[in-house]
Amino acid sequence: MDIDTPSNKGSPTHIERALSKSHENSHGALSGPALVAAITSVCSSGFLLFGYDQGVMSGVVISKIWLAQMDHPSTIMLSTITALYDVGAVFGAIGAAVVGDRLGRKRTLILGCGVLIVGTILMAACYERIQMMFGRVLTGLGIGFITSVTPVYQSEISSAKQRGWQVCCQLTTMLFGLMLAYWINYGFYFHTSSVQWRFPLAFQAVFAIYCIGVTTLLPDTPRWLLKYRPESGKGEQVLARLRGKSVDHPRVQRERAEIVDAIEIESREEGSWMDLLRDGGIAANKRFFLALGIQFMQQMSGINIVTYYAPTLFQSSLGMSQHESLLLGALLQVWYIAASFVTWYTIDRVGRRKLFISQALGMCGVLVAEAICVSINNTPAAIAAVVFVFAFEACFTWGWMATVWTYPPEILPLKIRAKGAALAAAADFLGNFVVVEITPPGLQNIGYKLYIVFAVLNVANAIIVWAFYPETAGSTLESVDFLFTSTVEEVTRKKPWYSAVQWSVVYRAEEVMETVRAKSESSVGSEGA
Repeated sequence: MDIDTPSNKGSPTHIERALSKSHENSHGALSGPALVAAITSVCSSGFLLFGYDQGVMSGVVISKIWLAQMDHPSTIMLSTITALYDVGAVFGAIGAAVVGDRLGRKRTLILGCGVLIVGTILMAACYERIQMMFGRVLTGLGIGFITSVTPVYQSEISSAKQRGWQVCCQLTTMLFGLMLAYWINYGFYFHTSSVQWRFPLAFQAVFAIYCIGVTTLLPDTPRWLLKYRPESGKGEQVLARLRGKSVDHPRVQRERAEIVDAIEIESREEGSWMDLLRDGGIAANKRFFLALGIQFMQQMSGINIVTYYAPTLFQSSLGMSQHESLLLGALLQVWYIAASFVTWYTIDRVGRRKLFISQALGMCGVLVAEAICVSINNTPAAIAAVVFVFAFEACFTWGWMATVWTYPPEILPLKIRAKGAALAAAADFLGNFVVVEITPPGLQNIGYKLYIVFAVLNVANAIIVWAFYPETAGSTLESVDFLFTSTVEEVTRKKPWYSAVQWSVVYRAEEVMETVRAKSESSVGSEGA
């Protein structure tokens, strides 16, 4: 008889085993690129939900019918209703950190989609603001689970050379969801009943249902299976299927050995929440703070002034009508998604650091120009201000969209990857909450000066990345551990003149990663076909 006791703490419960078997017995025969594409599709759909729910409220909050239904909320109440989504997302991300390792990547995703569906029903069926607020919290709770687990799920099934652009797929799909929400809002603007806002809110459930249906047929990641279900042998089998090779193929065996070695390195201490704050011989605590920082800094760029409030911005700053604001906001999202395809090419070729730094400085310049145009307040300046909004979204998606969601799963060690990535997502949503809460009163009270605030924050972002964030592009998830172990002292490159103000890991990263890649390529060369 199989009984859960303190001696097998961390082992699956009866219910979890039953769920695991029911999910994993129906994986089908997909393998190689087809299997990777299937997993990428559900991870991308998860981010589509994220984008859609960010965008859908942009039209709802300026709908006169919705405002009347909500008893004409004040500016502060309006921003609170919108921002409650991020409160829910913070707790959802923390929830994913608590259960993510135990449930695995796929079942955490399914749980998040289920919670989101409940929140969607509450919002679409509401007749007063309290129900809307509860719906916003639950929808955010689901999104917190989804966005915490999907980057980890994607990163752990992708090869090192493809990981960046495959995560880009998720973020481009997120922008597609954002664009779709804007156009649905615009299309239903012409309805004069409550369907004007109920249908856009309800429509997102379609994508959540798709995620649940397809994910049940997919396997969990090899890294999770090798760590938490090593006796099943499924980790090796899934890895072989993902690479389109036999289980005994040298590439599969080499990658399996790298994963097992990394697990052994990271398991020298018993895993716990305190490991987030311990060095553990692999600088786990510092890597956790890097993950938290990069996602919080993403929101300090000011992107959600545009994402959540583009129509509001066009109305309040540029004096446009509701119809003009919705149409221009929808066109803005078409540009947003078109610009995102550039990152598919640059993210692995240019690298994370250069994109972070260059585009943070780009956003700073654009925001200063936007502030100047809004302060002038005439027709030519208004046209220029619109152009600068488009330029701002381009800079953001080129440097701070996919790169930010790619970085935490890359920089975090496996032992704390699920917890760390989930809490990093929580930091993102916490920053999101701050921005969404302060934007309406900020635009109302200080106007164009709000853009200057975020311009300064973008300069701070660029400086922090330059000083503390090492490059991870092109490296396997396991090889990143090597960068933070004591063997980094073996690197012989001379210290640069600015080493006193830059973390040593940053300037030594390039040589360390070159060493790791050389060893990997040498191993591949000895494998043969």
